[in-house]
Amino acid sequence: MTRVNILLFFAVLGTALFLVKTQYESRRLFSELDRAKAEAHRLESEQDKLDAERGAQATPLRVEKLAREQLRMRTITPAITQYASPQSNADAVANQSPQTIELRQQTNAITTAEVKP
Repeated sequence: MTRVNILLFFAVLGTALFLVKTQYESRRLFSELDRAKAEAHRLESEQDKLDAERGAQATPLRVEKLAREQLRMRTITPAITQYASPQSNADAVANQSPQTIELRQQTNAITTAEVKP
């Protein structure tokens, strides 16, 4: 009988230790889950904040202001607008201003210099 009692005592002790270990692991995993949820919430709110900032950065007025100030762009007017018409290449070259022709020649010279090995 004593052997059975000792065997049952060790079985109960082993079961108790396993239960304690399982509870500890459960608590550890639950706290890790809470931390992950908090991190997900923080990242989600940061994403919302960044989306709002991106929306504020891309307003048409801000884009136009940056184009004017940083890129030196200007609004179009009929005086500076060039219209394309179906004409021959020789007529198109003849109607160009000397500045445009010079600029085109410089561009061609630069691109041919880059292409040559």
